[in-house]
This record gives sequence, structure tokens and C-alpha cells, in this order.
Amino acid sequence: MVTKQNLNGRLFQLVDELVRRGVTLDQAKREFEKQYIVAMLRTNEGNLTRTAKYMGVHRNTLRNKVCDLGIVAGDYVAPTSSRRRRSQRH
Repeated sequence: MVTKQNLNGRLFQLVDELVRRGVTLDQAKREFEKQYIVAMLRTNEGNLTRTAKYMGVHRNTLRNKVCDLGIVAGDYVAPTSSRRRRSQRH
């Protein structure tokens, strides 16, 4: 488990690197949001409704963010997901 102090230290290092590379705040926020959403979708096997619930947003808000950020199913659904295995059995 990551401690708050460890997380803050890692975050400080990441932010410091972004600043040194000249990344704008908008670029950093967009990339963070995209990576966070992709990770949440992977955790929830691509289920938008469940992911939105865990994120504390409405499903339509998440769907709009996914479209706005250019996230596609291949970014977060592994070819060996349980959903795909079930559909191959039928």
C-alpha cells in the first residue's frame, strides 16, 4: 500500500519533471485525466456504468470524457477479459 507521504513524494517528482519539460497545466491535467480514466476502466473491465459509479460521476459525464479524450476500447479492454471469453464460448 502506498503511504500518503510516499504518494506525495512520487507526485512531487512527476510534477517537477513536467515543469522542467515545459508541459502546460492544461496538458498535464488532460493527460492525468486520460490515464486515470483508462486505469479505472481497466479495473472495471471496460464497464462504463460501474466505472462512473466508482469515480463518483454520472455515466454520461464519463462517456463524454472518454470521447473528448479520444479513449478507445482498445486502450482499456484486454483481449483476454472475462467478457470476451464468455462471448467466445457461445
